[in-house]
Amino acid sequence: MGKLWEGRFSKALDETADDFNSSISFDSKMYRQDITGSMAHAAMLGAQKIIPQEDADMIIGALQGILEDLEAGRLQIDLSCEDIHMFTEAELTKRIGDIGKRLHTARSRNDQVALDIRMYLRDETKKIIALLEDLIEAVTEQAEKNKDVILPGYTHLQRAQPITFGQQLLAYAMMLERDYGRLADAYKRTDASPIGCCALAGTTYPTDRVFEAQKLGFAAVCENSLDGVSDRDFCIELTSAMATCMMHLSRLSEEIILWGSWELKFIELDD
Repeated sequence: MGKLWEGRFSKALDETADDFNSSISFDSKMYRQDITGSMAHAAMLGAQKIIPQEDADMIIGALQGILEDLEAGRLQIDLSCEDIHMFTEAELTKRIGDIGKRLHTARSRNDQVALDIRMYLRDETKKIIALLEDLIEAVTEQAEKNKDVILPGYTHLQRAQPITFGQQLLAYAMMLERDYGRLADAYKRTDASPIGCCALAGTTYPTDRVFEAQKLGFAAVCENSLDGVSDRDFCIELTSAMATCMMHLSRLSEEIILWGSWELKFIELDD
């Protein structure tokens, strides 16, 4: 498949450089966010009369068809494309011709990538937060059931003071509750739409950034266009929060191994 920018070049890109530049092997998992974001953008372009409404409707309908075909397994992502954005646009123009090219009006790869990443991480964070809620509830229920069960408390694997098994379990509920708070807090800074920032300084088209943000369920828009396309600190913040959560889960898992060992035999896991 041809590159979007190949018209500027007289020779083909070296295969090694092509492989290095390609991101579709991992950004293909954002296909749902890429297509959904593009549908919102097309709706905005039509509403603002930047492109004819019939063109916007045709683009949205074709994008919906692409999404449905991917979900149903009728369409496979072409890994020869450079990225998921190129695949989506190539498939779109294959289905509706040059009208599909109007989708990229008043949009840059920069704000499109930033949008996809924010939408993907926002979706995944919501799933993780929901799982954490379930785990906190399960741990708390077990703590209540075992609030009067006396066990030795350990320090450096030496028996120290008597505690209850409920107290031991609630320690993990407290850790997981902080993890929940960290993720929920990081989510707030992820939940801002960069679309409309374009390459770095917006566009002369009369776009409606708030329209797109609301259509995609964002709480806000990025207030500075340079920051909107270049900011990735929300990724670092989410990674940090998830790494801390994984540390707590690892610690709990190790405790369960110890509690269920022949040496201690405090608990027995259901088969």
